[in-house]
Amino acid sequence: MIVVHFYDKNVELLNQLRNNAPSEGDPVVIKGRKGTILSVQPINDKHVNVLVELEVIKKPTFINDPKKKRR
Repeated sequence: MIVVHFYDKNVELLNQLRNNAPSEGDPVVIKGRKGTILSVQPINDKHVNVLVELEVIKKPTFINDPKKKRR
């Protein structure tokens, strides 16, 4: 069993106890966000640091219609 620490921009997202370590380029879903694994850095035989790049969430922009009145 290996403890895997997932990082995104030096922010730790998730710690997981897994049977095997992920490899570079694998797709991953963390907290509902899709991403890819950039690098895998083994610390020792039980700990692994994994750098992940998550997709950017685009928020919908609100279009202000001047014809509509606020109530």
